[in-house]
Amino acid sequence: MKAPNDNTTAKGMRGWWLSPPRTGMQRFISPWEYRHLRVSGATRAAAGGFQLGIGLVLLSLGRQAGADAERRKMYQLSAWFLVSAAGNLASGFWYTTIAPSVPPRT
Repeated sequence: MKAPNDNTTAKGMRGWWLSPPRTGMQRFISPWEYRHLRVSGATRAAAGGFQLGIGLVLLSLGRQAGADAERRKMYQLSAWFLVSAAGNLASGFWYTTIAPSVPPRT
């Protein structure tokens, strides 16, 4: 058990990262993003929307491609963008939903 004035916690950024003052799933968020949740959430959502647009354009180009090899390449490339878009949109939504529940800094 630690005494009230016992200062044995790790120092510096590495120590803060290893024992952040956060709970549960919020430990998966990087420290800078945790301090700026609304901005990070909006940025991730915007990036996800941009990636979604690129993925849909590549998907439509894949439907117009002539050869099967070209079509397969376009589908693979569009899949990369669509998967990353889904991740960014989901994390952006998550960040904006937990942003109001963050306690004020004292």
